Amino acid sequence: MIIEPRIRGFICTTAHPAGCAMNVRRQVAHVTAQGPIAGGPKRVLILGCSAGYGLASRIVATFGCDADTVGVSFEKEPTETRTASAGWYNNRAFEAQAQARGRKAVTLDGDAFSDEMKAKVVAAVREELGQIDMLIYSMAAPVRTDPRTGQTHRSVIKPLGEPVRVKTLNTDKGEVFETELAPATPEETAATVAVMGGEDWEMWVAALAEAGLLAAGFQTLDYTYIGSKLTWPIYWHATLGKAKEDVDRAAAAIRDRLGPDAARVVSLKAVVTQASSAIPVVPLYGVVLFRVMKDMGLHEGCIGQIDRLFRDALPRGELDEAGRIRLDDWELSEPVQAEVNRRWALISTQTLPTLGDLEGFRSDFLRIFGFGLPDVAYDQDVDPLTV
Repeated sequence: MIIEPRIRGFICTTAHPAGCAMNVRRQVAHVTAQGPIAGGPKRVLILGCSAGYGLASRIVATFGCDADTVGVSFEKEPTETRTASAGWYNNRAFEAQAQARGRKAVTLDGDAFSDEMKAKVVAAVREELGQIDMLIYSMAAPVRTDPRTGQTHRSVIKPLGEPVRVKTLNTDKGEVFETELAPATPEETAATVAVMGGEDWEMWVAALAEAGLLAAGFQTLDYTYIGSKLTWPIYWHATLGKAKEDVDRAAAAIRDRLGPDAARVVSLKAVVTQASSAIPVVPLYGVVLFRVMKDMGLHEGCIGQIDRLFRDALPRGELDEAGRIRLDDWELSEPVQAEVNRRWALISTQTLPTLGDLEGFRSDFLRIFGFGLPDVAYDQDVDPLTV
C-alpha cells in the first residue's frame, strides 16, 4: 500500500514505517556525532519511551551513555490494511539500532498506570538489567485509571476561575483567531491532577524500591513544561499547571524518601508533539517562538534538548528556586521572549507568514508520524507489517 498522512483534527491516523525508522536513525546520528557522554547512567528505565522526549531520552542513554534500557509505551500494532502507530514503528527501529550497538533494549507495551504493567516491568528490569541507575518519567496520557480505586480520571485543558479569551491558530488553514475558553470545575481540575500529576511517578518509584531495583546513586527525572506568560492562561495558571505543581510536590516527596538528589523535575522547551498541538494558544506560540529561536540560532528539537540535558545540565547540577533543572533557559531568555512578545502583538492571519514559522511547525508535526523525511521513497508500496 502507498502510505500517506491522514490528518484528523490534531492527530495523524497513519504512520510510515520507513519514515519513522529514518527519524530514529537521524536522532541516533545526532547523538553519536557529539561523542560519548562521560559518567552517564548505564541501566535506564523510560516510561513513555516511544516518541518525543521519551524516545529522545532512550536514544541519548543508549548512544551517548552506552546504557541498556527497558522502555514502556502504549502503542497500536499494524494490521495488513492499517499502519501501526508511529510509536510502534519507532520502538522497532530503536531496538534494531540498539541491537547493532550491542546494547539491550527491552520494550513492554501496555498501560503504564496499571499494577499489571508495574509487575511486568519489575520482572523485566530484574532479569535484563539487575537494577536501574535512572528512571525517566515521560508520560503524556489523557486518561488514567487509578489501580487502587478503579476510578478512571480524564484530564482537561481549561483555565481556572474565569473564562479567558486567547489567540490561537488553525494549523491546517493557517488562520489566527481568538477563542474563549470556559473555566474548569473543581472536579475537572482534580481529575487533571490525578492523570498528569505526580502520584503515578511516586507509585513507580515505590514499586521499584520495594523490589530492590534501585541502584546506589539512583536518580529519577520527570519532564515538565512551564512556558512563557503568553501561554500561562491556558497552561501554567490552568488545570495543566495544577498538575505540574503536583509533580513538583512528588519530586520533593521522593527526595525526602531516597535522598536530596534522587528526584528532579526537568523543565523543557516548547516542541511540536501530538499532545501540544491540541492545546489552545500553544501552536501559535510555537510557530512564533520557533521562527525567533531559529533566527537567533537557538532552536532545539527533542533530541537536541535531551542531549544537552545529559551532556551538560545533569553534570552541572544547577537548579532553580523550586529545585528544577531548566532546559527552557534559551526559550525564556530575555532576548527571545522580548522578540516573541513584539511579534505576538502583531500576529494575524495576514502577518503569520513573515512573523512565524508555520511551515516548520507543519513539517515537525508530520515527521512525528514518519512523513516528510529525506531519502524515504513515499511513492513506493509498503507493507505496514514490515519494519
